[in-house]
Amino acid sequence: MTTPALEVAAVSRRFGGLLAVDGVTFSIAQGGLSALIGPNGAGKTTLFNAITNLFPPTSGEVRFMGRSLTGLDARRIAGLGLIRTFQTARVFPGMTVLENALAGAHMHVGATALAQMFRLPGARAEERALRDKAGALLDLIGLSAFRDAAATDLPMGAQKNLEVVRALMANPRMLLLDEPAAGLNDSETADLAALLTAIRDIGVTIMVVEHNMSLVMGIADQVIVLDAGKLVAIGAPADIQADRRVIEAYVGLED
Repeated sequence: MTTPALEVAAVSRRFGGLLAVDGVTFSIAQGGLSALIGPNGAGKTTLFNAITNLFPPTSGEVRFMGRSLTGLDARRIAGLGLIRTFQTARVFPGMTVLENALAGAHMHVGATALAQMFRLPGARAEERALRDKAGALLDLIGLSAFRDAAATDLPMGAQKNLEVVRALMANPRMLLLDEPAAGLNDSETADLAALLTAIRDIGVTIMVVEHNMSLVMGIADQVIVLDAGKLVAIGAPADIQADRRVIEAYVGLED
């Protein structure tokens, strides 16, 4: 049996007297595309933060590719190939679109600082390869024409797509995307759906927190539902849409 990409085992996260995540357990298969949904305040982003140890679990355990993440800092977790984005696009000010994309590859640069300083052949070849990769990804999402523009000048939707490109430059084995469709129009959302499907198809496991139910139901293999910090349901999109517990969690949002 193949080891799951991600295993969340009885994970809870408490902030003082508030139990924001309450004993959540699930697993995600390698190569899958899973969506984490739930009403506002359900604990979705808190669970993402617990998975990546931004705010470590109060109890329970997270395993990535069979390895426990307990005690590992964000850099070590990213080095294992578990890469996340955030609700608000975080581009680096003072840097171009291309430079922002290249920043995602910083952990995988092999050339030494000395080799880069003196522009040795190996360092130049590595830089060309990274620029070619970043350029291809920017072209894929329609940003190649803006590669030399300031990243902060991009519309919010384009900044969020740039953040996905930057995450891909880190050679992820799994991506955790926090509301990637927030602020996108219908056309941009359709482009995002195509991008996420393409990423999944090349073998990168994906988990998204998302409020856009049309997007979720159209691309996810598995949907995980939280309400008030607890796991309500987990299953295929069609099963989730028919689940009474899910409908009750989304009072007024059944459509």
